[in-house]
Amino acid sequence: MRPGEAPVAPGLGKHRALVATFLVLLVIAFAFWLARTGTHPTSAAPRLNSIAVLPLSNLSGDPSEEFFADGMTDQLITDLAKVGSLRVVSRTSTIRYKGTKKGLPEIARELNVDAVVEGSVIRSGPRMRVTAQLLQAATDRHLWAETYDRDLGDVLKLQGEVAGAIAQQVRAQLTPQQQAQLRRADVVNPAAYDSYLKGRLYLTTEFTKPASLKKAQQDFEESIQKDPNFALAYAGLADTYVYLAFAGALPRDQAYRSAKGTLPKAVALDDSIGEAHDTLGLLSSEFDWDWDTADREFSRAIALAPSYSCAHEDRAIFLALTGRRAEAVAEITKIDQLDYGFSAAGTVSGTYYQLRDYPALIEASKRGLLLDPKDWMQHYFLGVGYEATGKLQEAISEYQKAIEMSGGSQGVVQLAHAYSAVGRKTEAERILRDLQRKSKETSTSPYTMATIYAGLGENDRAFEFLERAYSQKSLGLPSSLSSDFLLDSLRPDPRFQNLLGRIGLKN
Repeated sequence: MRPGEAPVAPGLGKHRALVATFLVLLVIAFAFWLARTGTHPTSAAPRLNSIAVLPLSNLSGDPSEEFFADGMTDQLITDLAKVGSLRVVSRTSTIRYKGTKKGLPEIARELNVDAVVEGSVIRSGPRMRVTAQLLQAATDRHLWAETYDRDLGDVLKLQGEVAGAIAQQVRAQLTPQQQAQLRRADVVNPAAYDSYLKGRLYLTTEFTKPASLKKAQQDFEESIQKDPNFALAYAGLADTYVYLAFAGALPRDQAYRSAKGTLPKAVALDDSIGEAHDTLGLLSSEFDWDWDTADREFSRAIALAPSYSCAHEDRAIFLALTGRRAEAVAEITKIDQLDYGFSAAGTVSGTYYQLRDYPALIEASKRGLLLDPKDWMQHYFLGVGYEATGKLQEAISEYQKAIEMSGGSQGVVQLAHAYSAVGRKTEAERILRDLQRKSKETSTSPYTMATIYAGLGENDRAFEFLERAYSQKSLGLPSSLSSDFLLDSLRPDPRFQNLLGRIGLKN
């Protein structure tokens, strides 16, 4: 024993040595586990600015449960979209990776994100289990993982918990309002939630198909019947009414009344739903022609859900229509960061069409056709871009494709206009006269009739039908008056300027 050292009981030194050895081994084992899993304390996690949620796996073993996993993916994206300091790519951008064998770094590069969320969902009786993990995309490094077991009625609370945990892990800056949104504790009837998820999937993936929109309407109505206090179901139903009108599957006035009657219920139950305010913006712009209210509602929708791509798409078209070019182009940039699916591609082309920026329209339409070569609308837009830049033969070819791919319903008047421009006036007039005759046998929109008469040089008749379209508040009339080159021959007429002024737009 060294001088000054306290005496040690026999055997105690050996015991301490064993304890010390055990602790060393424990530290080594923990370090090895960290290296294997890539899990690190939250304080060491990097600041991440963008994220993608990959489709959650359905582990139930029942293919009929696939909708629940897909719906949970969609709703997790929706909750994360509320975090203002985080860019969250849309479901339409990530759904193509469902079942993919690609590695996370490759997916991250393609989506241009810093982090990826992946996980699984399983339901059993009245319970569900959700497993989620967050990975730093470039290195495939695990940052966080958690498993949640909950009653099905707590699904909204669960989604908020998962989104809040992810936001914390990526060091996102949450406002008190955003924190409150993610901490919501609403209890929902599980059967109502199932119906809501089915309706939302129909609405977001097949919004151009009337039959699918009718199914979405039915699902949302069933959801409300099962849980009359479920705000999201009211918001989804109102959205469906609007798209049924756009698709021509529901009369404009009926769709308007139905949506206006449904939306206040959604907002009264939960004023923080960005989708509801986006739909209010659409009603104000497309149905009411109330530009101030539309501006306020679109801005409110984006403030509540900064990464909600649909709100950016709708606002881009609105800004282009009202002549705010720089802001519209800024929204296009944002859309590109969040989503580049079928809907986004159509919006980008539609925005440049509205701005009458024809070189940009050509490039946007070509890009859109890479997603779907049979998209009649992109062929139509490409034809407009070609005609406006003097490439008339190319325009004729694109209009012909639009006519073929739309079943003969789109691009016919534009084809006649292009024929006239290249000197094939007899063919152009034959097309327009044929349309004029058919209009007596079928229901043709007043606006379409106006373009036919404008093409025939019968301006008084053209204005007669434009006034009819105005009195009916025809869908799409403001944007058509603002941008459609088929009406360019009418623009110098004081009657045209008067009509624009009554709608609240400038030429």
